[in-house]
Amino acid sequence: MKIFISQLSKQYGKVRALEDVSLHIDGGMFGLLGPNGAGKTTLMRIITTLALPTSGKVSVGGIDVIRDPGAVRRQLGYLPQEFGFYKSLNAYEMLDYIAVMKNIPPHQRGTNVNRVLQAVNLHSVAQRKVGGFSGGMKQRLGIAQALLGDPQLLVVDEPTAGLDPEERIRFRNLLARLSRERTVLLSTHIVADVEASCTGMAVLDKGKLVFSGSPQELSRLAMGRVWQIDLHPDEWERIESHYSILSSRSQNGRLQVRLLADHNPLGRGDLVEAGVEDGYMTVIRGLQPDKQVVTQAIDA
Repeated sequence: MKIFISQLSKQYGKVRALEDVSLHIDGGMFGLLGPNGAGKTTLMRIITTLALPTSGKVSVGGIDVIRDPGAVRRQLGYLPQEFGFYKSLNAYEMLDYIAVMKNIPPHQRGTNVNRVLQAVNLHSVAQRKVGGFSGGMKQRLGIAQALLGDPQLLVVDEPTAGLDPEERIRFRNLLARLSRERTVLLSTHIVADVEASCTGMAVLDKGKLVFSGSPQELSRLAMGRVWQIDLHPDEWERIESHYSILSSRSQNGRLQVRLLADHNPLGRGDLVEAGVEDGYMTVIRGLQPDKQVVTQAIDA
């Protein structure tokens, strides 16, 4: 299912949450990346018909989200950043209750609930009370409720925040598997989630689109600009004041620093391979040569 966003803006009083965002999502698993407050949740809420834009257009599967929100809702499943379940109900009862609210006919509810429990690997704990679920299990139950009715668009907002590394990997693998049959729109501030699972992505910063393309194209923005250098602790302030530090660690009384720079820092840095996180920091810190939106037309 394709999503078309054209010149989208959203104003909350004096705050401009989105500014002239245009984006095409063709299908599969698409990542929406950006720091907290970048406008990701606002964009998600507009796509899912929970908020109206100040200006611009959005269509989902050819359906205008403003003119026909009901038709859009019938095509999507949504897992918001914050959600809750009735702790006293078991997983099956909780999903059956949500299926009623989604107007799934009584003769189809049981089949639907069992199908989504199998899809998220919770069928074996269907009779366990939700209050006893781990964080990862609750997130999978959240995906299960979003899958009720077999939506063609699945929208998930910060789904791996707060999960331990093992649960995070398991959860994003689940989303990647689900994206083979539908469009999955994943909003996150965790670069690794997008790098590991998404074929297409966009980066928002302060309400503006600063990149759209593939994770590989984002990596290429930092090629030839990521350096590793060993520093004496006394050199730290000098380096920090002149360069964008990506990471640092102490080793044998010295500091091993990874940073972004157009030229060899101090004349003794080693050029290293750039990754998606390096490309992300390049666009977030406005270090692109022309500081313009980078699209899929980037040359290799």
